[in-house]
Amino acid sequence: MNKKMILLVEDNADDEALALRALKKNNLANEIVVVRDGVEALDFLFSEGKYAGRKPTDLPVVILLDLKLPKIDGMEVLKRIKSDDRTRRLPVVIMTSSSEEQDMVNSYNLGANSYIRKPVDFNQFTEAVAQLGLYWLVLNEVPHERS
Repeated sequence: MNKKMILLVEDNADDEALALRALKKNNLANEIVVVRDGVEALDFLFSEGKYAGRKPTDLPVVILLDLKLPKIDGMEVLKRIKSDDRTRRLPVVIMTSSSEEQDMVNSYNLGANSYIRKPVDFNQFTEAVAQLGLYWLVLNEVPHERS
């Protein structure tokens, strides 16, 4: 895959806007795809539903996943991503406002690559997203073959 796509799974419009602003401000992705619930996230990743025509091998380099999502929650989305051979190697960064220790434990047990609590402060949130983008899009290396 030549372009570095980010999949942002976020149902909160304010958090979405802040994340998009931070990523674009730092020129960290050629494309940012936003989906707003768990069903849409899975449909996008597995080329189903309204994304049925999408090339299934055109996967994001990182998924920024909120836990508190409508339809299917983020924990179930994470479980499905990590249990499928086509997507199990995709880096998944949990970005959540949850301060529940069990959410963190469960996320890592299901294969999350990172767990970030969303800062409430605008500047902190922008900096956190910029650092995430820098690490996952610039510094992190992945195998060329995803099989």
